[in-house]
Amino acid sequence: MEFADVVRRRRMVRDYDPDRPVPPEVRERLLDHATRAPSAGFTQGWAFLVLESAADRDLFWSVTAGPGAPDAWLTRMRRAPLLVVPLSSKDAYLERYAEPDKGWTDRDPAAVDARWPVPYWDVDAGMAALMVLLTAVDEGLGACFSGVPGPRVDAFREAFGIPPTHRPVGVVSVGYPGDGDRRSPSLKRGRRRLDEVVHRGRWLTPPA
Repeated sequence: MEFADVVRRRRMVRDYDPDRPVPPEVRERLLDHATRAPSAGFTQGWAFLVLESAADRDLFWSVTAGPGAPDAWLTRMRRAPLLVVPLSSKDAYLERYAEPDKGWTDRDPAAVDARWPVPYWDVDAGMAALMVLLTAVDEGLGACFSGVPGPRVDAFREAFGIPPTHRPVGVVSVGYPGDGDRRSPSLKRGRRRLDEVVHRGRWLTPPA
């Protein structure tokens, strides 16, 4: 598929065919492409938890969704045969940037905050997730990025043995689209025009 077509066709898919698993070779391409994402200092501080068995996927949804019967959204999402959880590591970036070519050895929180006003460990993990989303389109699959609710992160950590050095930035569900997929009603807002979001040379208030 042409790259421009991949970009235009990318959307969040929220229902999957539970009877069509993601082929192993496609799964490996998804993961390989994720590691091709850019990372500050070439730190590559990300990690990826891959959940394919029904038991692992059910455990993920049970610890991240909380109690109660699943709603229609969760019912459809739980059909995804593959879940990829990108995790970021702040420690990996602090260690990388303390190396001689960077020299940021001061770990005082104020110094760290000044040097990292944007948490690039999360940014880079997010870009890796986007690589998975785009590769899924190119492979004829559907995918969706969604968050892990803050109050459920500890339960997720405990269930899957996630070390304190890493935190989930979300989860990418992957599979062949199902018949029950529903486009988000938020799309009715329309896509913003370039002249509404692009500022050339200096910040200018967009026309009404």
